[in-house]
Amino acid sequence: MTEDHQLAAVQSAAAQLALLGGTPPRVIPEPGAIRIETEVTPRLADRWPQVLEVLNRGADFGLTLTHAGQTAWLRIERETGTHP
Repeated sequence: MTEDHQLAAVQSAAAQLALLGGTPPRVIPEPGAIRIETEVTPRLADRWPQVLEVLNRGADFGLTLTHAGQTAWLRIERETGTHP
């Protein structure tokens, strides 16, 4: 994935999660990836099939239980190295 393609994938996923959930998700740089997190609100839960479509674009995705509720997240890997 090129850097431009990765940026577009991150922006698209974040925008769709914001639209589905009503609040902007957090975009967190990690070593080798970008992580996008959003709180699972009743609005987001009502749109769960669409949320899963967005989450499935990541290399990894899941749910994390926090003191405030649940957080849905996905990781989009960064381009590393070169391809022959």
